[in-house]
Amino acid sequence: MRQFRDAGAHRDSSKLVDCYAENAIAISPVFGELKGKHAIAAAWGTWFSTFNDFGFAISDTLIDGDRVVVLGKGTLTDRMGWFGLPATGGKIDFRLAFHLTFSGRKIIRDERIFDSTGVVARLEKALLDSEMKTAAELQRALLSRTTYHTRFCESAGDAVPCRSIGGDFFEFVELPSGALGVAIGDIAGHGPAAALLAAMLQGLFLGEVGSGSGPATVLARLNQRLLQRHLAPRFATLVYAELSPRGRLVYSNAGHNPPALLARGEVRRLTAGGMILGAFEDAAFQEETLHMGDGDTLVMFTDGLIEANNLQGEEFGEDRLLARLTSNASSAPKTLLNQVFGGVREFCSQTELSDDATLTLTRFLQPANTGARGVTH
Repeated sequence: MRQFRDAGAHRDSSKLVDCYAENAIAISPVFGELKGKHAIAAAWGTWFSTFNDFGFAISDTLIDGDRVVVLGKGTLTDRMGWFGLPATGGKIDFRLAFHLTFSGRKIIRDERIFDSTGVVARLEKALLDSEMKTAAELQRALLSRTTYHTRFCESAGDAVPCRSIGGDFFEFVELPSGALGVAIGDIAGHGPAAALLAAMLQGLFLGEVGSGSGPATVLARLNQRLLQRHLAPRFATLVYAELSPRGRLVYSNAGHNPPALLARGEVRRLTAGGMILGAFEDAAFQEETLHMGDGDTLVMFTDGLIEANNLQGEEFGEDRLLARLTSNASSAPKTLLNQVFGGVREFCSQTELSDDATLTLTRFLQPANTGARGVTH
């Protein structure tokens, strides 16, 4: 038994096999039933070559005559897949028991018992973690560029999911007219279902914005598209704005947090729009037109940003958000974006986000000789 233990610790398959009788039988849920020393030797060789980082820490050795039970914990990198599950490529640990029967100082029967429930649970979690990591990477790739520059504006945006993947999205898109389209959306709920719907809505949105229709029409069409898919009780909020090179801003809001326009030290909330998307067949949307002056900044955000809580249960709130925006209004959009998220992290230093948090900032930069005016009320 000591030879078997030491050979295993040193990954010495030849000394391990010396512990078995010629007609020994080995049974494992991993490789099934093996008969004969030669088959067992091949199995140990395959095991060590496949799992070159396999380790086994013995917790107890129980001996009763010619029967021995070895209890311990194994660790390895899952490169082959277990119990019908695909390989995760990650490190896993599991409980394992060897039930050995000896005769003439040789093992004649080797039965291995895995904590299969625990192993499967760990494998499923590792697989889910891997899939969620891939999904998060794909979602980041689907998001619009985090910064966007044209000759007449500078934009920055970021989305921070409360889980691996989230239900928020934003877009900066150059329109055929030369204007910049800016949108931010929020799907009800969290996690994979919300993320899938967000990706679908983002694709539907990009398919509509190039039509030349205004924001209100785009929202009405998106509402119909969602209703046709019968996704209840899922719904979405979305605000969409178009900014022309001359500073003309047209927007419409489908049940989303009203954007803020920072202009000459003042804050104006933009409330024109209608109901949420995907809930009401007869939803109608209004739009508003105004003009942005040089240096004016359009701010869009989701409720996860302002509803972030600290340990005392206080929300970050719109007042803190707008105060930070106005006090740092001269900062570049990307810098201002980082300052806001930094403020949220500081406020919620010991708590996690309970909802996805997204923010976009678009600053109008008046080109020479455009004659663009300041904000009109």
